[in-house]
Amino acid sequence: MAADRYAGRRVGTAGGQAAAQWLADRLQQIGASVALDNFTVPGVKELQATPSVIYNGRPLAHRRDFAEQLTSSAVIEPLSGLLTSEAAESWQDRWVVVKAADEATITRASSEGAAGLLVPRGVDEAGWMPKMIAGPATGQVPIVSIRTDLHAGLAGEVTVTMPLHTITATGTNVYGRFSRPGAVPVLLTAHYDGVGDDPEQRLPAAADNASGVAVVLETARILADEPGVALTVAFLDGEEAGARGSAHHAPQVEAGTYVINIDGAAQLGAAAAVEAGGPAEPLLAAIDQAGRQTGVALRAGAMASDNRRYAAAGLPAVGIGMGMPGYQTPAETPDRVDPGTLLASAGLVLATVRQLVETPAQLGETQ
Repeated sequence: MAADRYAGRRVGTAGGQAAAQWLADRLQQIGASVALDNFTVPGVKELQATPSVIYNGRPLAHRRDFAEQLTSSAVIEPLSGLLTSEAAESWQDRWVVVKAADEATITRASSEGAAGLLVPRGVDEAGWMPKMIAGPATGQVPIVSIRTDLHAGLAGEVTVTMPLHTITATGTNVYGRFSRPGAVPVLLTAHYDGVGDDPEQRLPAAADNASGVAVVLETARILADEPGVALTVAFLDGEEAGARGSAHHAPQVEAGTYVINIDGAAQLGAAAAVEAGGPAEPLLAAIDQAGRQTGVALRAGAMASDNRRYAAAGLPAVGIGMGMPGYQTPAETPDRVDPGTLLASAGLVLATVRQLVETPAQLGETQ
């Protein structure tokens, strides 16, 4: 999934479509009935070319020194201007160094004809600015995010290109069903999309979320031959663009289905993060017992992923996360996915499903 041919698996790209087909083929090989389901994904931010910032004659590095700000208007041709502070009397034709691009600042920049705004942005522990592809609508003025320490001392002149535009893409969910009428209904989910490669830079998306996809695929392979569970798998597209795939799928899921979503299974720290939603008491009891059985420590932690869409639809849902080293940067490579964490995640999911099947009364269900 992190191979070059999938190009970071952004929703609506040829790489994303190739990944969907690969997953459909794998599900068929383990005995699932497979369906592909397309849906519309508006508001996806796309770079048509690598943006540039030349500061006092020196090129800055994209995603190291600067990055696109998602509300920026496009700058196709190089746009030069002197730098000024937000306290300056006039912003006309200047790139203005500001603390934040709030509504009042953007309104003033637009009304005074500023060249654009430069805002500070932090980096991760490896010095990268993670990529995002979903955000507010395109704004009125160009805005560029500059590394915080560099931003603090800006003076002189900059020349900027920012070929960022907004598109509507087509997403594809991949469903696999292993039919066993009368058994406990369980849906395993993981999003397979990433934020996509930059025009000249790879973003392999190995942790987020090829690792979760691997866990679900292997768990489904094992559960495919086990009685007592009516298993469905959903590999979801468009999570990075606002969890669009799960929003599309959740209303279609049978009431009472237990949903287990894996988002990040690459580097387990002290404990796996678990977030529950919907009528999830039996599911939480099952995962608690599974954690004890497998030796995987669990903690309550925010999982802002597809599990929330299923919970909002009234389904018992949990999201499980076990780390995303290099999150949404070029450093998110396959060698940083820990095989032990993959095994721990798969073991936890298997044990949770088996608890649901074997001990429903103790989990709070009626016999």
